[in-house]
Amino acid sequence: MENYISSTDNVNIHYTEIGKGNTSIVFVHGWLGNINWWNSQETFLKEKYKIIKIDLGGHGKSDKTRQNWTGEQYADDIKSVINKIDTTEIILVGHSMSGAYVLEASIDLPKVKAIILVDTLKDLDQDFTPEQAEQFMDSNYRKDFKSAVENILPQYLFVQETPAIVKNQLQNEFIQNDSELAINTLKPLYEMDIRKIAKLVNIPVRAINSDATPTKIENNQKYFKNYNYRTIVGTGHYPMLEKPDEFNKILAELIEDLTAYK
Repeated sequence: MENYISSTDNVNIHYTEIGKGNTSIVFVHGWLGNINWWNSQETFLKEKYKIIKIDLGGHGKSDKTRQNWTGEQYADDIKSVINKIDTTEIILVGHSMSGAYVLEASIDLPKVKAIILVDTLKDLDQDFTPEQAEQFMDSNYRKDFKSAVENILPQYLFVQETPAIVKNQLQNEFIQNDSELAINTLKPLYEMDIRKIAKLVNIPVRAINSDATPTKIENNQKYFKNYNYRTIVGTGHYPMLEKPDEFNKILAELIEDLTAYK
């Protein structure tokens, strides 16, 4: 079922709801993504759980008129949907940049019982300052976004094993966005104090990560009270699209463990 709800800055947020069960799994895509990135997971899990997929402001079918581009506002998009759905417990799943936003959205929301991160926040001690991010985006995205999508981003997002159909799909989706929207939607990530937010998260945090870059568990456990991860070998930044069957198996195992966790 397709739905819309107004965020606190009067941006219409699009989300879908399907499935059954007392536990709701809320999926939030990464940068320039949309709810369709989670279609395989929805199909796999909907007989056992209620599945919610959210288009963040500026993405998918949600409004692109936002002026207030902040991490707090993205978190509010998620909270607006969470507060609307009828459920007893929630597990939040956030990919890439949305890992930071599901963390912030979870704070002080008792219905959220756990978080699953997807190939994100793999080393909380790694620093990438707002100034560095601005310089990178200005010299690449603002200068020639199409060229950046075709020539710069692949080295960060894909690996040799990434299926061509997935790579082409994502690049075609990215190119539909103009450079300013691409920059505005990403910039809030680098303005957040992720380590501070991580320390406020009192629920279990699990991750499903690609092996394309290492996960520094010892660094993350300095900030998260309860963190662990699983690895999918031979994928880039989009394991749920690149190896959906393996990803779904791991995801289902994590959800089962987390719903049993007390």
